Amino acid sequence: MGSKGGGKAAAIAYTLIETARMNGVNPEAWLTWVLERIADHKINRIEELAPWNWTPQQASSAA
Repeated sequence: MGSKGGGKAAAIAYTLIETARMNGVNPEAWLTWVLERIADHKINRIEELAPWNWTPQQASSAA
């Protein structure tokens, strides 16, 4: 990864992708949806953005 920080960032990305896959979610669609919302999302409601709480309909209804 080139650096210790790069390795940590890659580990986080791989973990998010695999967590989505393990929950039967398309990682690219889910991450796109999350990244569009996370800046304005309340921290105490972060669980709502987890892949096990996401459905593809959320992505299409928000578009």
